[in-house]
Amino acid sequence: MDVQETNRRVIDQFRAGGEVDGMHRERLVLLTTTGRTSGEPRTVPMMYHRDGDRLLVVASNIGAPRHPDWYLNLDADPRVHVEVDGREFDAEALPLLGADYVRTWDELEKAYPFLADHQAKARQAKRVIPIVELSEED
Repeated sequence: MDVQETNRRVIDQFRAGGEVDGMHRERLVLLTTTGRTSGEPRTVPMMYHRDGDRLLVVASNIGAPRHPDWYLNLDADPRVHVEVDGREFDAEALPLLGADYVRTWDELEKAYPFLADHQAKARQAKRVIPIVELSEED
């Protein structure tokens, strides 16, 4: 499977406003970061989670030993663009820390049991999976 081609198809379908093949549209967000080496905009579709008023994304990378590129990009530049629920806005990407991270991870694992497998794989590589809040800029 060509991940880049799949992402392009999902992005096009999402922006067209219709059904997104094989995915739950209501759980998708398009996140645009700035490429840390290219300086070019990079858009990826991903699942999001609402925690009260907070919009959260998880950099699980399916438990891979390294963070996903989108996370490395926002680590270099936390200013992002978000497309979700028929809205678009600029945001700041803020990784959760400490007790907030632990509490939120526990909630996420209960809501999405597959994350436990991702975390186990990531731990083998001594990687902690980041949780990122996308905080809308004023």
